[in-house]
Amino acid sequence: MSPRNKANTDACCQQIAWKDLDLAPIHALIDLAYREDIEGSGLAQKPLKNGDHTSALLPESQQIACHVTARQPMVICGLELTREVLARYDNTLTLDTQHADGDSLPEGAIIASIAGPARSLLSAERPLLNFLQRLSGIATATQAYVAALGDSPTRLLDTRKTTPGFRYLEKYAVACGGGWNHRMGLFDRVMLKDNHIAAFGDNPLEATKAAVNASRSKNPHLLVEMEVDSIAQISIALEAEVDIILLDNFSLEELTTAMQLIGSQAVTEISGGVTIDSLPQLGPIGHDFISSGATIHQSPWLDIGLDWQ
Repeated sequence: MSPRNKANTDACCQQIAWKDLDLAPIHALIDLAYREDIEGSGLAQKPLKNGDHTSALLPESQQIACHVTARQPMVICGLELTREVLARYDNTLTLDTQHADGDSLPEGAIIASIAGPARSLLSAERPLLNFLQRLSGIATATQAYVAALGDSPTRLLDTRKTTPGFRYLEKYAVACGGGWNHRMGLFDRVMLKDNHIAAFGDNPLEATKAAVNASRSKNPHLLVEMEVDSIAQISIALEAEVDIILLDNFSLEELTTAMQLIGSQAVTEISGGVTIDSLPQLGPIGHDFISSGATIHQSPWLDIGLDWQ
């Protein structure tokens, strides 16, 4: 990679959109949610009779209309997913909204209106809200983290610390909140950590060079990132000509020193121990990226209601 610039930082990350997602595994998640409620999927002892026996008490012909309501301020995420959820339960259910994923909404805002058969909508209510509350929580937390960076050009990245099976939905929620996605999986980057380098030999510099050369030979299209946990390791990473240097659990003073040493020789990423309170101090140092899994694994579910009209 050539010296650091915007084109290089753009090559290191992306903001995935709904159109970038494969619907097949998403439909599998929705189907799992459906079968958990309706069939007891996951239990060794299955129910004697499948179905939503509460909603079945209503007349089959009864129609209802509901509002999906934000009961607290939020960045909404999951509207496109909601359409897929409704279709799994009943393709005659309709969703109408003036909003899009990523919109900031105040408390009390009507997120969407849903209409159709009462039985179907009441059966779909809990799974529908589960998805919306989870993804909106991630998007809202991410927006707060991005705001904490102020006017710093440093970009906030997510990580691979995601819920199994939900990775790309959760990363999509991060993008809806203004964050950036990277390391979509093990397949899209070479990430050299201590154990990888040790496997190439006892001499840290020669082992790192060997690992980088092996990557360039086998996968020339992949970026090579190296995790360092001390100032001393930076010179090794630079001499081995890695593309990205991940600065793991560095102090503010060490991060400033690292910035001076690296300059434009590599893209830089701050990681480890990042909190929303530390971001205002980290942003002005000038590194390219700050990564945090907290926007996903520490985000709360938000309060969203389905209110009859």
